[in-house]
Amino acid sequence: MMGPAEPIPLTVLTGFLGAGKTLLLNRLVTDPALAETAVLINEFGEIGLDHLLVKPVRDGVVLLQSGCLCCTLRGDLVDALEQLLRDLDNDRARFRRVILETTGLADPAPVLQTAMAHPYLAMRYRLDGVITVVDAVNGAATLDAHLESVKQVAVADRLVLTKTDLMAAPDRAQERDRLAARLRALNPAAPILDAAAGEATPARLLGCGLYDADRKIPDVRRWLAAEAYEHADHHHDHHHDVNRHDERIRAFAFAGDAAIPAAMFEMFLDLLRSVHGPNLLRLKGIVKLAETPASPMVVHGVQHIFHPPVQLPAWPDGDERTRIVLITRDLDPRAVQKLFDAFLGAAAPDRPDRAALINNPLIPFGGIDR
Repeated sequence: MMGPAEPIPLTVLTGFLGAGKTLLLNRLVTDPALAETAVLINEFGEIGLDHLLVKPVRDGVVLLQSGCLCCTLRGDLVDALEQLLRDLDNDRARFRRVILETTGLADPAPVLQTAMAHPYLAMRYRLDGVITVVDAVNGAATLDAHLESVKQVAVADRLVLTKTDLMAAPDRAQERDRLAARLRALNPAAPILDAAAGEATPARLLGCGLYDADRKIPDVRRWLAAEAYEHADHHHDHHHDVNRHDERIRAFAFAGDAAIPAAMFEMFLDLLRSVHGPNLLRLKGIVKLAETPASPMVVHGVQHIFHPPVQLPAWPDGDERTRIVLITRDLDPRAVQKLFDAFLGAAAPDRPDRAALINNPLIPFGGIDR
């Protein structure tokens, strides 16, 4: 039977200049596990794929020995992703996943927004995850100097540490451990994989998304990784230095037992992204709706752009609470918690109640139509 095509998993590979994205991508595309993969890269010149090339499929696109399809992003990202779909739909290409490599200076959020906000692309692709490559030798200095590199770490689902073999000497091992601890503080839920130790395999890098790739069922606990956030912000308060980029990033989670009306939750998200959008680096959540308490909704946002929500047929485990995890910049977790509590109707003397939020024509996207 004809029906909607299964969304294609899209993996974003990012990392600062010189971190080792090229080397990792070279290794990945030769792995049989990545056969039938389309790879989008910025410039062929940056990637030493010549020994892998078999034949050009069309201008700017080549087929690799592994069966990967490779093309440059000389044009617009939307055009490249749409062209891949046209080739797939017309049997000019075969692929089951897409890996997109960003430039080293890129803030990954706009790239993610492109795929998540475009109506057609959001229907045909699903974000599987963000892989961020960090250079163990220069990583600490890069994080100190460039806020973009801090954001790349903060939005990652997997962190790959490269050049650790150059840090094996005892006098450098502590330096490497400090960098790993810093990465964990910035992004408590992302596993750190050591490339030199052979840990950066397709099996461990891919399949970061909501669905178990083999069983096609949602694995919410793994995807949310809410437990990793429990002590993250508490740890943050004891090491506060406003001059460090790291201190501008906060990773936290909150939960609630009460079911929330769908319209209320939508208003909460609208207000959150309209007021704090640029500082909302990543949001993931599973939400108990008042209308369908037995069928939770999964939400996923990057800055002010949200992926179309997914309604699950049932709770995946015994925990039927609303759980939301966030990574933010320059945003106090208490401000988000108070806003959420207000929409749930919890009264507090120092903040507006739900009626004031809902029936207020002055707030962005708020107010009941009259």
